[in-house]
Amino acid sequence: MTPEREHPFWSYEDLALFVGALLPCAAVALALASLIRFPSRGVQSVAFQFLFYLLSLGVLYFLIRSRYGRPLWRSLGWTFQFRGAWICAVTGPPLAIALAALGGLLRAPETSGIQKLITDRTSLIAVVTFAVLIGPIFEELVFRGFVLPLIARSLGPGLGIVLTAIPFALLHIATYGWVWQIIVVVGLAGIVFGYARIRTGSTAGAFLVHMGYNGMLFGAFLMQKWL
Repeated sequence: MTPEREHPFWSYEDLALFVGALLPCAAVALALASLIRFPSRGVQSVAFQFLFYLLSLGVLYFLIRSRYGRPLWRSLGWTFQFRGAWICAVTGPPLAIALAALGGLLRAPETSGIQKLITDRTSLIAVVTFAVLIGPIFEELVFRGFVLPLIARSLGPGLGIVLTAIPFALLHIATYGWVWQIIVVVGLAGIVFGYARIRTGSTAGAFLVHMGYNGMLFGAFLMQKWL
């Protein structure tokens, strides 16, 4: 890893500013999404989340670029020039299968959050594109690119991975509700994503695992729906 990724130049003050900006970003995203007539509730929900993520990423850009004069993506460790990229690319699907089996052992109930969003072909394309590609990019930039290096600098990589996985899991309450079994499973997935980030020194490595994980879950969901 480069010194820049090992020792992030941003501080907990920047983290506090970012967290404080999330609610205004959500309010603006909600207002913008309400001004447009969408073909379905699922597309509207995806549009809101996309706008929220885009505005939040703009806050990160301001913090990194404007305050410190550094490039956003490189500062957050987004590079595909690392060893073991192919391992990250193939880790996601078996991880999804293993954690789905764990969810079964924990007797996780069926949730209908995502199913309610998919009502037609357009909403299907929107939800899958967001969940498999757009969502993982933003979530890895924030949690494993921005938050994890900061906590790891203070408390060590192991504790940093765990502490970063907790808010990552709680973020998905909006999708799955207060189903503790699923939150545990998502948290464990977040730990693996964090390990990939530390191991490879690249946020893109964590993204590859995350994308494969979500892709496998949605592939299984679509196959079950089709059958």
